[in-house]
Amino acid sequence: MALPSILARLLKMPALVACLLSIAAFALIYAIRLTGSLQSIELMAYDHFLRVRALAQPPDARIVLVGATDEDMNRWGWPLSDAVLARTLEKLQPQQPAAIGIDLYRDLPRGEGREDFERVMLQYPNIIAVTKIGDGGKGGIPPPPFLPPERIGFADVVLDRSDIVRRGLLFLDDGAVVYTGFALRLALLYLQPYGIGIAPDADDPGLMKLGRHTLPPLEPDDGAYVDADAAGYQFLLDFSGGPVPFERLTLSDVLDDRLAQGALRGRIVVLGVAGQSVKDFFATPFSSGSLADVTVHGITLHGHMAGQLVRMALDEATPLRTWTEAQEAAWIGLWCLLGGLLGIGLRHPFRFGSGFLIGIVAIYAAGHAGMGVRLWIPVLPPLLGWGVSALLNVTYLTILERRQRDQLMQLFSRHVSGEVAKEIWNKHEEFLSGSGRPLPQRLEVTVLFSDIRGFTAISERLSPEALMDWLNEYIGAMADLVIAHYGMVDKYIGDSVMAIFGAPLPRHGPDELAADATRAVDCALAMGEALGELNAGWAKQGLPPIAIRIGINSGPVVAGSLGSSKRLEYTIIGDTVNTASRLESLDKEWAGLGAGEACRILVSKSTMAYLGECYEAHSIGSIRLKGKDSETEVFRIVGRSLQKTSSHDPASI
Repeated sequence: MALPSILARLLKMPALVACLLSIAAFALIYAIRLTGSLQSIELMAYDHFLRVRALAQPPDARIVLVGATDEDMNRWGWPLSDAVLARTLEKLQPQQPAAIGIDLYRDLPRGEGREDFERVMLQYPNIIAVTKIGDGGKGGIPPPPFLPPERIGFADVVLDRSDIVRRGLLFLDDGAVVYTGFALRLALLYLQPYGIGIAPDADDPGLMKLGRHTLPPLEPDDGAYVDADAAGYQFLLDFSGGPVPFERLTLSDVLDDRLAQGALRGRIVVLGVAGQSVKDFFATPFSSGSLADVTVHGITLHGHMAGQLVRMALDEATPLRTWTEAQEAAWIGLWCLLGGLLGIGLRHPFRFGSGFLIGIVAIYAAGHAGMGVRLWIPVLPPLLGWGVSALLNVTYLTILERRQRDQLMQLFSRHVSGEVAKEIWNKHEEFLSGSGRPLPQRLEVTVLFSDIRGFTAISERLSPEALMDWLNEYIGAMADLVIAHYGMVDKYIGDSVMAIFGAPLPRHGPDELAADATRAVDCALAMGEALGELNAGWAKQGLPPIAIRIGINSGPVVAGSLGSSKRLEYTIIGDTVNTASRLESLDKEWAGLGAGEACRILVSKSTMAYLGECYEAHSIGSIRLKGKDSETEVFRIVGRSLQKTSSHDPASI
């Protein structure tokens, strides 16, 4: 079998094509994802889920922010002198905080009071100072030179391409020295009384544990990231409680002794800038949508990092996790497959639209639920896979159905009524085979054959052009009557017409079979009446009148399509067809064709059994038809009964 033929047959298998199109949709979406084109939108979705989750969490009472506002800077000067900073620290220490972090660079002296500043810093080991590592040795700022390394933490911040902070840093290295993050230093000081510190994971020493939780470092392609800068040891921030869920104090609150005794006991204090005149604020996942103008100061950012580390260490939270590449691929592939099933399973526009919306809601719900268990579940790639796969399959089925419809209409539209053609299409799924051909089936039908008596002699008297015009007028009138009575014109054989009543859709029950037989006889009678009008018209044109013979039989047949893909014809075969043909051609000596009678109608006993008393009929006896071993009882239909009317009017179909 040739490859094009094999492909053509495969393309007519919806389930297989749905799988192939789903795979194609997955390959397309996954390839786009790998380019990073979806990253920015997927990060926006991540921000949305994170905001919803974070705002539902309570404020963190462990963290206190002490910020120098613009008013403080005007009052105490800017940059803050070492003397002011030393005085502030001396005011804070009696409150017994667990840790104090100074988010102000002090690599060089600032104003007066350097000696006091150094004295206070060395006196209290719970104070952490900051340094900046910079990028490749550029832009770095040294720490206070008099402090030991364990009292110093870097304040470098990781920015995404959109300048939004979503990640925190635990460690950095320059190839020679490993540096510890400012927030981690503060968290470790807070956790000392609990006996909790950083330790290597027992199963993988390259990973760090804080309390019982291993903190997996963020990889370049985790979540929606594609080739992200994952230098150092990074973790995802959860921003629990909202943009600024901490108690905030001003520098003047501290220096003017407005704090209640013990207000800071056992808490982490982050000291730095809280004014708008100094550029020390950052965009977070809260800096989009209706909160587009919301930014946080550096002290708030460090407070979030330290608070999250403490919560994870104390088992109040787990690290935010991402799926592996294989898990993400399986997730996207699942929705591509489901989209394909949607496309081939729900073809009605309303059902398809409803199913499509349900899928969107389900993916959104999965993303939201994932964040609830601190798992980042991608939503944009599966959404695209769901939509693309569904649309590809709908498009494929639309094209396939259009071809099937064209094929069906090519087979039937010119041979059946519009109502029957519509019913055929409405039931095409049970009517067509996988190859697109009508399924072979056994049917109970009524078959009608009509033929012109003495056609050969008439055809010899007319020219070819006149003969074809005359025959077309006759055949057209007869075919129209068949269609009008909800029959199907099966074929034209010269001057003969073969019609079927009860095909191509199967009938169920005796009432439907009787209706088909009644319509066939009504059609035959209408043919006789129409022939009288045709003969009258032909007489005026000098054309000869004609008489026709009609044979009708009811019974079982096998129906299906014959021919090749280039020329396909629907037909029926079986002894029922042969009997109807023999009744039509029965010699006139048996039928008693009278002078001037235009139409002779013979029916079999099987058809007569369905007609009841609706027609005037005469038995002409049992006759051995040509090619038959047994005799067939034959009846001649004279007309409709005057006392009875048919209960199977064509309009009742």
